[in-house]
Amino acid sequence: MRIDTETCYRALAARDARFDGLFFVGVTTTGIYCRPICSARTPGRDRCRFFASAAAAEHAGFRPCLRCRPELAPGHAPVDALGRTARLAAARIEAGALNDDGSLETLARELGLSSRQLRRAIRREFGVSPVELAQTRRLLLAKQLLTETNLSMIEVALASGFASVRRFNALFRSHYSMTPSRIRRTAGVTSARDSLTLTLAYRPPLAWKPILQFLAGRATMGVESVLDAQYLRTVRIGETRGWVRVEPSARRNALSVEISTSLAAVLPTLLPRLRCLFDLDARPDVIAAHLSADPRLARAASQLPGLRVPGSVDGFEIAVRAILGQRISVPGATTLAGRLAAACGEPIETPFPMLNRLSPRPERLAEAEAAELVTLGIAAPRARAIGALARAVVDRRIDLVPGADPELTIARLLELPGIGDWTAHYIAMRALRWPDAFPAADLGLLKATGLKSPRELSRLAESWRPWRSYAALYLWNDPCPFPEPSIHGQDRVLSPVLQPAR
Repeated sequence: MRIDTETCYRALAARDARFDGLFFVGVTTTGIYCRPICSARTPGRDRCRFFASAAAAEHAGFRPCLRCRPELAPGHAPVDALGRTARLAAARIEAGALNDDGSLETLARELGLSSRQLRRAIRREFGVSPVELAQTRRLLLAKQLLTETNLSMIEVALASGFASVRRFNALFRSHYSMTPSRIRRTAGVTSARDSLTLTLAYRPPLAWKPILQFLAGRATMGVESVLDAQYLRTVRIGETRGWVRVEPSARRNALSVEISTSLAAVLPTLLPRLRCLFDLDARPDVIAAHLSADPRLARAASQLPGLRVPGSVDGFEIAVRAILGQRISVPGATTLAGRLAAACGEPIETPFPMLNRLSPRPERLAEAEAAELVTLGIAAPRARAIGALARAVVDRRIDLVPGADPELTIARLLELPGIGDWTAHYIAMRALRWPDAFPAADLGLLKATGLKSPRELSRLAESWRPWRSYAALYLWNDPCPFPEPSIHGQDRVLSPVLQPAR
């Protein structure tokens, strides 16, 4: 991230954790420098100086904040690499990496560290051990399951990632000074035995209809479906398979998520993915307030409060979809995605006739010959690009997960044949959840702004940082219809435009 003072101050005011470590702020009246997530009162703009590193802040005469502890920030300098890795490891731990057969040694090896290095990094970053981090997440999930489902105690323990009910009960009593059964007695929940219903809270407002319209236009036949105000899809995490159905809760600012009981064992992994899919951790008020300052975005911001950037349940699935969409329309890409799922995705039985396929695995597409994909109607360059991407994912050269380094991932994507700037930024936007990704070569964005070149659009979009992804969604959702897109260049430049329902 470049040190643009206005961009940095907006991220500071929002306390957006996605910018933690990308810059530091020195406060001239106190002589202290902080991280952008510091809980102290936000200083006035005229009292802030921004720095690319902690060293630069100290060189300018500022001393570190004792509250937010800048030494813990995940920075970009080599000395901060261990902190970045610790945060990525923590995200995986919270998603269940240490549950069941998972071990710290395996996780450390995947991240290129020894278990001792990883243990030390997490302790330095969070003040607790990896085991304590995992235990807290398990206990919080168990509390939710006790409150919102009628799973038995052993089912709750196993679904939360505990190896035994005895260990679950002991930790619950030691942490919360009460037994799990006490929470169950006060919950009074009844639900179907073939599914669980949980809630995922968000900061209001939430533009649910535009999210559904966006997903409906790109729903892969057999894998996803949108019915009325509901989103349904199949899910595979490891070897575990099942389905989910999501709709707004009628009682609170939350989504009601119905999940097949077959997915209970992977809830720690699934729930964060669903939060990413619907962008539930965004600050729509702060983002809209900033972007509304531009007249080009103000109309959409006022008419679509709570607009989110749809993410993904499976980053590889989104990346393949982005490649399929190169140089063809959104409906055309959706058709190809359905053919690919039918040919290469595994079958699954669900209560919903329209859901009968799982999204193709990267291992399956890594082994597929380009000619096999061409027979489905996929252009040869796109078929080769899908194969190259699948092999890169299988070999762990590219990690398409939220929190992965966006600049590094985009650079590695651009090294693959058939992937250009549009595709790489679209993947960063949805799979990596990078809020400042921006596909400047998108024809819909160019026509919506009346500009003629990606370079001009990139210059304009500088004022939209650090939320250019949201600016793109506002433009794609502008109530005024766009002109018909045309084909341009090697990479996809057709807008995934969402026309309002008429």
